[in-house]
Amino acid sequence: MSILEIIAGALLLVVSIVIVIVVLLQEGRNANISGAISGAADTFFDKNKARTIDSILAKWTKIIAIGFFVLTLATTVLMILGSKTPA
Repeated sequence: MSILEIIAGALLLVVSIVIVIVVLLQEGRNANISGAISGAADTFFDKNKARTIDSILAKWTKIIAIGFFVLTLATTVLMILGSKTPA
């Protein structure tokens, strides 16, 4: 295993942890329904603030997921090419 494979594996681990954290920070789609049932009153500013935070987190989730996919493919290619080189 080369140093490049180890670095790619460590980056893959960090990116996977980050994507889990970003997904967990997002508010669920059904949160507005439960707030309406419980009678919680939100101001206009609070609603717009939550939407912008949710939209930012959704955008970052997409970016990190694409990075995770590319990094996974790159790691796989490195491992395949590393196993074909003679020792």
